Amino acid sequence: MLVAPLISVLMPAWNVAPFVGAAIASVLCQTLPNLELLVVDDGSTDATAGIVAAQPDYRVRLLRQANAGVSAARNLALAEARGQAVLFLDADDMLAPDALARLAKALWRHPQAVAAAGPYAFVPEAAALADPVPLARRLRFAAGDVLERLLVENLFANGGHLLLRRDAARAAGGFLAGMRYGEDWEYWVRLCLQGPLAVADGADPVLLVRQRRGSAYHRLATDPRAFLPAMQAIFGNPALVARLGTERLAALRRRAEAENEWIIGRELLRHGQRQAGLARLHASLRAAPSPKRAVLMAAAHAAPLLPASLQGPFGRYAT
Repeated sequence: MLVAPLISVLMPAWNVAPFVGAAIASVLCQTLPNLELLVVDDGSTDATAGIVAAQPDYRVRLLRQANAGVSAARNLALAEARGQAVLFLDADDMLAPDALARLAKALWRHPQAVAAAGPYAFVPEAAALADPVPLARRLRFAAGDVLERLLVENLFANGGHLLLRRDAARAAGGFLAGMRYGEDWEYWVRLCLQGPLAVADGADPVLLVRQRRGSAYHRLATDPRAFLPAMQAIFGNPALVARLGTERLAALRRRAEAENEWIIGRELLRHGQRQAGLARLHASLRAAPSPKRAVLMAAAHAAPLLPASLQGPFGRYAT
C-alpha cells in the first residue's frame, strides 16, 4: 500500500487566540491525513501559544520565537519542515477539508511544477468552518508559466491556497524579514522564477480567507509608500533582468505601478476617502488603459448611488 507523501502546513501566529483554534482544526480534519502542522508562535502576548500547546494531536508542533515578524516565523517553519511539500497558512484563515488532497493531486501530477494553486474565498471575520461555503474567487491564470503576470500583480490572496514543493521553496530563499507589506508577492516571484505552476481541479475554494480589519492589507494598502520595498526588491532582482531583459522588465514594472495605483484607489474608496480614491483610479487608467478598467471606473463613480450590496469592490468597509 502506497503512503501519500508528507505535507507540512506552516503557520505563523501572533496574538490570534480567537482564530488559531479554528485554523488548526481545519488542518487536522483534512481528507489527506499524512501531514504535520508547524505553528510558530511569534512572541504572542495573548493565549495563542497555550491554545496550540494544548492540542493533543501528535501532528501539531509548536515552535517559539521572540517577536520577529511573519517572515521570520515562516522562515523558521520552513527550515523545520519535514514534508515533501509545504503550505503557508495564516493563523486566522481556514482550509477546506479537501484542500491538501486537491492541491497535492495537482502538484504530483505535474512533476515540473514548483507549486499548485487552487481557488479561494473571502469570509467574514466571525466565520466558522461549519458555515456554508461561499462562492470561490477563481484563479486568474491557467497552469504554466505565470511569472510575467505575477510581476504585474500579486495573483494570490496569500500562501494558504498554494502548495509548494519543499525543495523549490527552500531554493527560493527566505521571506525578506524587514518587509512589512508585499513580502509574500516578492517571495512568489522568486519561486516562480524556478518553474511553472499547476492548478487544482474543481471550482470550490481550498482556502477561506478571513477579512479582518486589523490585517496588514487593511492597514497598509492605502499608503503608496507601503508598496515601495517590495517593488524595489522584485524589480531589482538580477535573475529577472537575465530572464526577461531590461526593456521587458521596465515595461512590466510600469504596468505593476499602474496596478498598485488601482489598488490604492480602490482601498481609499473603501476607507471612505472618495476624492483621493477616484484620483488614484483615474491615474491608473491613464497609465494602463483597458476596456475592463474603464467599465470599473464608471462603476466606481456610480457606487454611492447603489445599495451597499451592489457596490462590489468599491463598497466601504463596515465600521
